[in-house]
Amino acid sequence: MLNVTPDSFSDGGNFLSPIDAVTRAKRMLADGADVIEVGGESTRPGATPVDADAEIARVVPVIGAIRDGSPDARIAVDTVKSEVAQAAVDAGATIVNDVSALRLDQRIARVAADAGATLVLMHSRGTVADMARFDHADYPRGVMDAIIAELGDAAARAMETGVPRERIVLDPGIGFSKRGSDSVTALAELPRLVELGFAVMVGASRKRFIGEITGVQVAAERDAGTIGAHVAALMLGASWIRAHEIRMHRQALDVAAAILEARG
Repeated sequence: MLNVTPDSFSDGGNFLSPIDAVTRAKRMLADGADVIEVGGESTRPGATPVDADAEIARVVPVIGAIRDGSPDARIAVDTVKSEVAQAAVDAGATIVNDVSALRLDQRIARVAADAGATLVLMHSRGTVADMARFDHADYPRGVMDAIIAELGDAAARAMETGVPRERIVLDPGIGFSKRGSDSVTALAELPRLVELGFAVMVGASRKRFIGEITGVQVAAERDAGTIGAHVAALMLGASWIRAHEIRMHRQALDVAAAILEARG
């Protein structure tokens, strides 16, 4: 993931310049990234929402520059706004990652359908400002039951709009409207989400629950714990992994995948 924001929780402000962002994207591709995801609005706890024009101004120059410099790169945009999604696909993005799973702007499904883009639907609750807090972390029937019900509804709406099943990816939203125990349970019960028949993505990168387990307080220093979570997710059925650090992830996941393949 490549955050072109001043306030993302672990790398905010590092890649605000398109030149810096493109340099980082090229390094990510060289390290083994399959997709470069560009995000222009932070979802960290207490983040300040930005309007569509400001978000477009952040992400579109970077997407265009990555496309020009690496024509074969697969580019995703992380947004909850259909206007931003449209501008991003016009600039060359082929994947739209909606961290609100159509709750905040159902028109994103139409943008993805019309563009032939892959649509990632991530489980969360609340707004951009509070979806990474615990305000809505209430799961009386169990966290995975809620994830399945809410993402299942979003996927059905996306398919009704014209996004085919094979271009829909579900993300349980680790760390979003979930306490640490909820995130661990969601990962442990990941096979239940896989059973819905969609590709599943997990993005546990540097999340708070990893710090709670390992005692590592600085988000940028949680890569070892992140890799542990992501290898477990791969073994439990995830086929897409979303991460900040690429090189070690590529090596660890390639080894884990080879072992799984050997098992048949």
